[in-house]
Amino acid sequence: MLRREHRLMSEPGPSARASMFHDRLQKVARHRRKWARRSGVACYRLYDRDIPQIALVVDWYDGRLHVADAARGEGTYGLDELLAAAASALGIEEDAVYVKRRQRQRGTAQYTRFAREGARFSVPEGGHRFWVNLSDYLDTGLFLDHRRTRARVEAEAAGAHMLNLFAYTGSFSVYAAAGGARSTTTVDLSATYLDWTGENMALNGFVGPAHHRVRADVLDWVIQAQSDGARYDLIVLDPPTFSNSKRMRTTFDVQRDHVRLLDATRALLTPGGALYFSTNARRFSLDASVTGAEEVTDVPPDFERRRPHRCWRLTA
Repeated sequence: MLRREHRLMSEPGPSARASMFHDRLQKVARHRRKWARRSGVACYRLYDRDIPQIALVVDWYDGRLHVADAARGEGTYGLDELLAAAASALGIEEDAVYVKRRQRQRGTAQYTRFAREGARFSVPEGGHRFWVNLSDYLDTGLFLDHRRTRARVEAEAAGAHMLNLFAYTGSFSVYAAAGGARSTTTVDLSATYLDWTGENMALNGFVGPAHHRVRADVLDWVIQAQSDGARYDLIVLDPPTFSNSKRMRTTFDVQRDHVRLLDATRALLTPGGALYFSTNARRFSLDASVTGAEEVTDVPPDFERRRPHRCWRLTA
């Protein structure tokens, strides 16, 4: 009991928390900026719950901040003061800081617009540009932790027919097209994200019949593509952890369903082709029946403290 009382008494108040947060961000930002300049990176992670009492995740987007409140319904004590401290630490105006409350998203909730501020702008990455929106959706349009995996896809894309499944806003398709892919096929259930994909492709000059966008339930589409004899040299498969969208015939759970999904998708590979499979499910375990899967550990340095995803490269 004495230990508990001491812990409660020593818990920092709002001003102390803001000061701790300010100093931590300022210190990390100094190091990150040097690395980012050397690496040509404009968007990167600055903070991920580094201080236990401050459950925020902070990403830098080329002069703006995206802050996710990860307190999981408990609330973040003195949030407004923390956001002001973040702006001060990084030398930006407070209206350049965007905050979201992170909650588990199921079904169509992950596609739902929950603001209409329209804080949309393009950012550079790897010699390409991508539209991001820091205000209107749970996620921004560009998953920063996949930066190195996107570069790997670009390096392997020359002359390939590339397939991007659960494609979100199509960043892997952009990288593949930039790497010289003969064609890209981008499949997602969301019309919003497919439109966003088209805008990202156009922003980088990749338009025309070689670049297809398909709105479909991925599981159904893969089975139909297999029946149609479609084949691809390079596939990216990044499914959600869970989905119960009304547009799907059944629910999807990545742990329960990944073997069936991988078997069906792998059947679309040409001989010598490669499939990148990624998941951010925290407790995910790749089934032992999935043979020849080489785990990819190319997580960018700004995500090494808390790795948000795991990725495997499988061959045909």
